[in-house]
Amino acid sequence: MNRIDHLDLDGHALQLLLAVIEEGSVTRAAQRLNVTQSAVSHGLDKMRAIVGDPLFVRAGRGIVPTAHAAALAPRASALLDELRAFSHAAGFDPARLQACFTVAANDLQRDLLLPPLLRRLRARAPGVSLRIIPSGAPQPALLRDGGCELVITPRPPEAADIVQKRLFEDRYAVFYDAAMRAAPAGRAEYLAAEHVSVRYEDLRGLDIDAWLAAHGVPRRIVATVPGFAGIAALLQGGPWLATLPSRVAGGVLRGLAHAPVPLATPAMPMYAVWHLRHQSDPVHRWLRAELEQLAREVSGT
Repeated sequence: MNRIDHLDLDGHALQLLLAVIEEGSVTRAAQRLNVTQSAVSHGLDKMRAIVGDPLFVRAGRGIVPTAHAAALAPRASALLDELRAFSHAAGFDPARLQACFTVAANDLQRDLLLPPLLRRLRARAPGVSLRIIPSGAPQPALLRDGGCELVITPRPPEAADIVQKRLFEDRYAVFYDAAMRAAPAGRAEYLAAEHVSVRYEDLRGLDIDAWLAAHGVPRRIVATVPGFAGIAALLQGGPWLATLPSRVAGGVLRGLAHAPVPLATPAMPMYAVWHLRHQSDPVHRWLRAELEQLAREVSGT
């Protein structure tokens, strides 16, 4: 007779289940949780006995959750949220916090905000770590299903249970290789040039590209790459222009020249986005406050 019941479940078991689902690998889940593979395997065996399901099946070189495990994931995430809120109900001390926050961001906000955020968080909470994943075009399910606690994006998803806060806004700039050409002197020279841009793997373009096209600004785009990091190699040694958020100048486009766009363009906002269930969580409120303060420092506001 199976003597394991629901009272044997704990937060560690729920965290382990979610880690294996998200990583698709016992090895990577063990690395993420800083435990041994045998500990992960033992924990999975315990959960299998409790729920009466194999939980994972082989798929190529990795594993995928069964339908039952996939259905359990959002409930496990919600239970972990409740456990965390319960543990901090009497007061929250960052110095005692042990947590891994999953933050979704694409390359601009990732490189601009997350390195200093990690330094800031670790200085106040040495037990905190970050797991950074790409946000793509974020959908509500990313936050609803517990895939991450926070999304940083210029395109917040719209839904009644999704909360957003504007962090800052950026202006667009024209980037180019100063050894090969000068900045475009005006609108005509800008339109006469050839351009490179970003087109993500899901075929999304940049907001500025869509805005320019919608406002009748024709440009010849001769190449696209799936992220800002690939733009520098295209610009170097060539006569091309790239119209991008100005703050990439301090990151992946460092060393390339940039100048204002020689026509009126809108600003690009940046938002922090989270699920409503985290709104009053003291830990999540602390995380958001640290990010907001950092954003004010970065933007000079």
